[in-house]
Amino acid sequence: MGKKEVDSTANLAVVILAADRLAADVGARLKSRRPQVMHEVGGKSLLSHVIAAAAQVVDQAHIYVVVGHQADRVKAAVAATGVHFIEQAEPGDVGHALRCASESIAGYENILVLPGDLPLIKPETIRRLWQFHLAEQAAMTILTAAPADLAQQHAPKVRPGIYAFKTAPLLQHLPRLDANNAQRELDIAGLAALIGTAGERIANLEATDAAEVLGGNTIAELVAIDATLRTATAARLMASGVTIFRPETCVIDADVQIEPDTVIEPFVQLLGSTRIGAECTIRSYSVVENCTLGNNVLLRQGCILSDSTVGDGAKIGPFAHLRPGSEIGEDAHVGNFVETKKAKLGKGAKANHLSYLGDAEVGEGSNIGAGVITCNYDGVHKHPTRIGKGVFVGSDSTLVAPITIGEGAYIGAGSCITKDVPAGALAVGRGRQFNKEGWVAVRRAAKKPKD
Repeated sequence: MGKKEVDSTANLAVVILAADRLAADVGARLKSRRPQVMHEVGGKSLLSHVIAAAAQVVDQAHIYVVVGHQADRVKAAVAATGVHFIEQAEPGDVGHALRCASESIAGYENILVLPGDLPLIKPETIRRLWQFHLAEQAAMTILTAAPADLAQQHAPKVRPGIYAFKTAPLLQHLPRLDANNAQRELDIAGLAALIGTAGERIANLEATDAAEVLGGNTIAELVAIDATLRTATAARLMASGVTIFRPETCVIDADVQIEPDTVIEPFVQLLGSTRIGAECTIRSYSVVENCTLGNNVLLRQGCILSDSTVGDGAKIGPFAHLRPGSEIGEDAHVGNFVETKKAKLGKGAKANHLSYLGDAEVGEGSNIGAGVITCNYDGVHKHPTRIGKGVFVGSDSTLVAPITIGEGAYIGAGSCITKDVPAGALAVGRGRQFNKEGWVAVRRAAKKPKD
């Protein structure tokens, strides 16, 4: 995260509103059973974007998320961020949400209030609002949406909802709001009226970028926001030295990190918390999710990688599948139509063709021939296969786990290996070949039709 520039003496908290404002809002706008804040753009939920922006202004320990509809689902999705949760038992507007949060925020001098469904909001805007609020010595500061022409252009999407408050006057006036207002739509307007009537200052700050306060009330609008985020992500990466050919065809999530001099070809998907080192090449139609790739990695066409690590100089694919838990060592090769799952390949190990390596450890410099399978599942439990350094496993062999192949051992092609193989040994597990001379002519004569 970026450097936090907030003066800790300001005693600031951020309240994020992640509960639907009205009972009628639940799923209605998006025609969805999911809470609105749980819909994803740029590779993570709307709420996650807002939390990430706020966390660059204050520590997560001072962020409070008000949850309502499907509260448990929302909390579970962002629990790892370390924020606090406040439950709003019934839908309501901002004033109602702040009443629910009043006990939690009582110890702060100031609070900022952010909607949980504005994924384009920037930390700089949040910080600017807070600093303006302090400079104006206002009891309430409202971030206005945009100049009139932009506001009208985006009228269905732009709405107020970003505020700063001095906590003491806020808590003084909250109990005076009309708790019998069933819709509670006038809560925030009523709160502003109470503060103004009491002679306290209300300030307004205009957003410098109207896009930051655009919400997504339909799937089409969310898709448009997603495109905006991904365009910005690609631009940021290219500005840092990453080459992305045809960026409009690539899907790159907001949290992906790539080092300079890496080349991304068209139609690549880089998802989740993927980290890619320097001077890598990711060829077209590859999908990489929550993986870490070292430097000088070559990912050939059509590879699928998830929750795995790839060491420096490794070469993967084409059409390889690294399933979760795979660890590919430096300069290792995983070739076409090879699948790995919880497999560890040592430095320089090779599995170049048509193999399955599951729950396997392959030592440095070992060679796995075409069509080799580790039989790791007995129908109930998974079992490991351990292959030492410098082992040669011949093509079309099956290794029935649990099994250990010692260093430098050779496995004859077409073998079914069910017992451990000592270091330096040759293991052959197949039927003995025999040839029957003249057998074909005899068979054909026997099958010849009679006149």
